[in-house]
Formats: sequence, structure tokens, C-alpha cells
Amino acid sequence: MADLRFDNRVAVITGAGRGLGRAYALLLAERGAKVVVNDPGVSMSGDSTDEGPAEALVQEIKAAGGEAIANTDSVATAEGGQAMIDAAINTYGRIDIIIHNAGIVRRAPLAEMSHADFELVLDVHLRGGFNVVRAAMPHMQQAGYGRIVLTGSVNGLYGKSENTNYSVAKAGLVGLSNTIAVEGEAFNIKSNVILPGAVTRMAEGLDTSQYPPMEPEMVAPLVGWLSHESCSVSGEMLISMAGRTAVAYTSETRGVYLPDLTMEAVAENIDAIHNTDNHLTFPVLPSGNLDHLMYCFQMAKQG
Repeated sequence: MADLRFDNRVAVITGAGRGLGRAYALLLAERGAKVVVNDPGVSMSGDSTDEGPAEALVQEIKAAGGEAIANTDSVATAEGGQAMIDAAINTYGRIDIIIHNAGIVRRAPLAEMSHADFELVLDVHLRGGFNVVRAAMPHMQQAGYGRIVLTGSVNGLYGKSENTNYSVAKAGLVGLSNTIAVEGEAFNIKSNVILPGAVTRMAEGLDTSQYPPMEPEMVAPLVGWLSHESCSVSGEMLISMAGRTAVAYTSETRGVYLPDLTMEAVAENIDAIHNTDNHLTFPVLPSGNLDHLMYCFQMAKQG
């Protein structure tokens, strides 16, 4: 198979100065993409620092013969998201790829988490995804092309103690990506969620001594393929962790028909309601939402 390249493609990668974002930027640039390296240079809690990771990576990409520019705006504001896309358009004349990787962590038990910490994490992860995609969508629709990768987490699927804000934000990005996939289908815009596992700054304070190899570079190939024109999936969640690549998906039990529903009827039928034999899967595309509704309607008609 010929190498998959990104010649003439332009990518905006948020949180690209370090960790996973850096690995993505280096891979895409190595394969011909022009990259807007976004990173405001903050700590993992979102506090400002004096570092300049975006410019440092741009210089590394240029030294290797690639093309890149630095952007230090925050995804947490609509203005920041717009500025990133404007930088791509004004410098390179187009925007083809968005990889939303920016993220911060502010851990606390739910009973102790401040409203400010909850909102700030959602601002960066969830609203950040909306801000940058919202700014890019008109350009992608006009061009009839786009590849979008949003960074979710297994925490958003299964939850995690002392990570309410993070888990909520990551779960919300799944809904955002699925809607982008549905609205983008007519424009050849594909959107997927990456559920990555890698040892980065986010693992600070954790004992990783017994972890298998989990370098950011191990996740980058999957994200690269999701960003490529040959990507054949949309509206999906793909896992990359410690060498494992897999798909996560939503499924439903077949359920039972209870037209005269009462609390007691639920209690009496909960085992049947919960029976996972022959479970149902409604893929987001082409019509998962409608397929779900029609299944429910059909069950009602059949009684």
C-alpha cells in the first residue's frame, strides 16, 4: 500500500505543543500537511506558564522540512476558536482537518468540586470542541471536505472517581461528534472520537511504573488515519491504548412492550428489560436516530 499523505491539506491541532497533540502534529507534518500548532502554553490545571511549546514545535517541524505556524489562542472562547481557523485560512487558504486535543484536569470529589473548576474543564474540552468546529464548518461545507477528530476518553464512557468535570466533558464530545457526522455527511465531512491512552503530563502523580509501553506516538497513526481523506468511518468512537485498537459503540437491549406501564410493571419485568441477548446496535450513520425511533414504533404497532 502506498504511503498515506496529507499533501496540500491544512490541519488545526489544539493542544499540540506537547503530549498526544505533539505526536499528531509531527506525523501529519511529516506526511505533508501544513499544521496550525495551537497551544497557549498552560499547566495541566489550565494556569498560564511562561513556556512556548507551540513555537518550539513549529521550529522543529520547519527544521525537518515541514510547514507550520504557531497559534496561542485558547479554545475555551469563541474568539479563540475563530482565531485558529482564521490563522489557517489567512496563511494557507483552507482548512481540511481539525484535531481537538486540548485539555486540562482539575480533580476533586463531586461533593467538593467547585463550580468554577467544573465550568473551566468544560470550557476547554467540550465548549472548546464546539468553538473550533463551529468556526471551521462553513469553510468545510463550502469546500465539500473535512476531517474532524475530537478527543474523548474512557472516563466519558464509564466514569471515574474525582473526575466529574472531565468525564462529563468527554461524554458531551461524543454527542457533538455524532451531530457533526450527521450534518457533515452531505458535505464529505467525517467526524469521529478518539479514546486515547498514553502516558503524558496528564498522568503526573499517578504510579505508571507497571504500565505497558503507552507513548503518544503509539496513538498517532490511528488519529492520522481518521484525519486522512481515505478515512471510511464517521460518527464512531475508536480506542487506542497500549497497542490495542478497537471500536466502542452504543447498544440497546431489545426491551419489552409495556403499554400500560406502571412502577410495578417495571419491577416485574426488569430482568427482561435488562436482557442483553441479541442486543441492538444503531450506527450513527446513515440514520441511527431514526432507526431507533422506528424500532420503538414497530414494537408498539406489533403490541
